[in-house]
Amino acid sequence: MCATDSLALCRLLSYNLADVIEHHPPVNGAPSGFVLKSMNSNLPLRRTRTLAHELVESLGDRIRDGRLAPGDKLPTEAAFMGEFGVSRTVVREAISKLQASGLVETRHGVGTFVVGMGDASAFRIAPEQLATLRDVVAMLELRIGVETEAAGLAAQRRTSQNLLVMRDALDAFTQAVEAGRDAVAADFQFHHEITRATQNPHFASLMATLGTMIIPRARLDPSRPPDEERLAYLRRVNAEHLSILDAIENQDVEAARAAMRTHLANSRERRRRAAALGAENR
Repeated sequence: MCATDSLALCRLLSYNLADVIEHHPPVNGAPSGFVLKSMNSNLPLRRTRTLAHELVESLGDRIRDGRLAPGDKLPTEAAFMGEFGVSRTVVREAISKLQASGLVETRHGVGTFVVGMGDASAFRIAPEQLATLRDVVAMLELRIGVETEAAGLAAQRRTSQNLLVMRDALDAFTQAVEAGRDAVAADFQFHHEITRATQNPHFASLMATLGTMIIPRARLDPSRPPDEERLAYLRRVNAEHLSILDAIENQDVEAARAAMRTHLANSRERRRRAAALGAENR
């Protein structure tokens, strides 16, 4: 039985030493030693959660890029433990998170299988979300952020085939404009090919998901013959496209970014002025 004045020490000794003492290795030349762990420390739990999150991210990437296709059976827990150097607890927590996200499903007695992309639906902007000039301006702000960087990457990485397709798209744009036809498809193809020229499939996938509705003129009636002012505007757009293409062809990264930003910012400002004018006329 412990004496009253030794009660605190006895309580300490009643713990399993492995639970309350940890070894600290030498750090920056300082000697190693032993220190008491905090009785209320949740650091091990936090570390487990961090490792599980990293495993979820890694497996999610494999599902998104197709290395793990829908229907594929996941490796065993032991295989994940060996590959990632984590405990069985970490693996099970990660699998649980993937199940909650709808990425995988576990069939008892059989294994865990890839379902697909889960309940995170693909990003898209529906036509009704581009119903107003303010909506179009918001879309252009998004495009400035994405396509400015895409143009810079395209200037670094473009191939001769990328340049050929971009030039074909601009030729089709020019012919459509001068003939009074709808040039939206050619416009979109040009911008889409720039994202392909990044050699980063995520840029191209995002552009494909957004579709031709990101081109502001897609909201206009394509059957309406262009008046002189609209024709002059489309010719300016084409000139801006040529500036972008020239910079990408010359592999001038900063010039490509600047040309794309100028092109999209000009379009944004035209829409802002139109919105302001409409408000004044109401």
